Amino acid sequence: MNPEFSGNAQAMALVGFSAVATVTLLLCVMTGPDRDDLDEFYTGYGSLSPFRNGLAIAGDYISAATVLGTGGVIALFGYDGIVLALSTALSLMLLMFLLAEPLRNAGRFTMGDALTRRMPRERGIRVTASAVTLAALLPMMLVQLAGTGQLMAFILGFSGESLQTGCIIGVGALMISYAAIGGMKGTALIQILKMVMLLGSGTVVAALVLDRFDWNPGALFDAAADNSGVGSAFLSSGLQFAGGASPGLDMITSQLTVVLGGACLPHVTMRMYTASSARQVRRSMSWAVSSVALFVLVLTVVGFGATALVGRAAIAEADPRGNTAYLLGSQAAFGPEVTTTETFLLTTVTTAIFLTVLASVAGMILACANSLAHDVFASRLQELSPRREMTLARLSALAVGVPAILLATLVQHHSLQPLVTLSFCIGASAIAPTLVYGLFWRRYTRTGLLATLIGGSLAVLLLMPGTNLVSGSPVSAFPGADFNWFPFTTTGLLSIPAGFACGWIGTMASGRAGTEEQRRQYEAVEARILAGAVRRRN
Repeated sequence: MNPEFSGNAQAMALVGFSAVATVTLLLCVMTGPDRDDLDEFYTGYGSLSPFRNGLAIAGDYISAATVLGTGGVIALFGYDGIVLALSTALSLMLLMFLLAEPLRNAGRFTMGDALTRRMPRERGIRVTASAVTLAALLPMMLVQLAGTGQLMAFILGFSGESLQTGCIIGVGALMISYAAIGGMKGTALIQILKMVMLLGSGTVVAALVLDRFDWNPGALFDAAADNSGVGSAFLSSGLQFAGGASPGLDMITSQLTVVLGGACLPHVTMRMYTASSARQVRRSMSWAVSSVALFVLVLTVVGFGATALVGRAAIAEADPRGNTAYLLGSQAAFGPEVTTTETFLLTTVTTAIFLTVLASVAGMILACANSLAHDVFASRLQELSPRREMTLARLSALAVGVPAILLATLVQHHSLQPLVTLSFCIGASAIAPTLVYGLFWRRYTRTGLLATLIGGSLAVLLLMPGTNLVSGSPVSAFPGADFNWFPFTTTGLLSIPAGFACGWIGTMASGRAGTEEQRRQYEAVEARILAGAVRRRN
């Protein structure tokens, strides 16, 4: 199978990319909020129906790293990739059943709002929450932006470094515009369009793959194992982590990190505040989970189809991390003779991936900008007018986006997997414990909250340089070096317990009087947080 796209497909892809960029930017301009309406900018007034809001949540949750990275893991490591994909869906289910309604009831615009619902002296908490938001989302933004140049180079067939850098800068500027102009409602519409294209094109490709194997999933899996070069190991646990110090433990902690961290990232949780009622957030999350589950099924079929039709060796040769597997599997599903209709469908697939990159980073920039404007600047200036706060939010989008673009141009030729893992680890080790304690533990104190956010984040930052994603292997970020003193793929084995332990220790260190005071304050708002008795509007 030739991994290169035909000239006709490349030309149509370029047209598709240009059309998507134009249409989505117009959508943001048309739906952009008034200059003095904070609720419209931050939440879109909760005007989306549960179905559309659910698609927007799923769109924020399914990033380009999920589509390309998880698809690559499925194509290269078979069973381990399926477990990773299922963990991705399970993470959103955990958010739906445990945190979605309390988050919506406790917060207004940002994670800082939810955390300070029951806490006095809130500025320190808000600033720390904003710093953790940036620390969790900036690495993921770099991955998406840096992958933009590689993706367009692969699809459009150019290899010049300056062209790839130009793509990163141009697409990055477009993403900043989405966040600054469209606000929550504008980015939501882009996420909805992205999910429609992604699910629609992916379902058709998955159907074509299954048709190649007479609609027999067993035949597809067997063909993938035969063409993987590792035989039955492809359909068994442990291939991805083989050669590590403790493959089984590494796999468990990696999946736990995804389950706890994926749905707790701030650009996902901010969508909870757009629901107008507890009933709506439940229905929205049901649609979101259903959409993600369907896409996990599509991703599994296309990933195995890529291995069965293209070959594991060819996928690894195109990209050692397998990030092109989804595109190669889509291309291979059409066979050697591609009709005009199939070329159009392939263009739809590539355009959907391009839109996924645009929408994902726009959502992350918006989450960071909202946190900076609302938690850092607005909390410091008590008399800040809505118009000035919205101006600050738009300037914050620029302040976050420009450094992200510059950093992405510097890291584009390195392995980006450590950055993806870093985001998930911070989500699992700092944000998830803080949300669980803050929403459900009556005695949780301000000291405990700050200890959770800071301690969990520091544990991740200290452990990550020692993992095998950073050094010690040919596919690590620094393949020529070896300072691998923590021989695991993620930091979750130690950093997740550390995050929870820091919160408990910090709370116990506050003394009996402090914990009793927090218990009384929590009981005063408990009905609002857990049952949504009253929605905070100030």
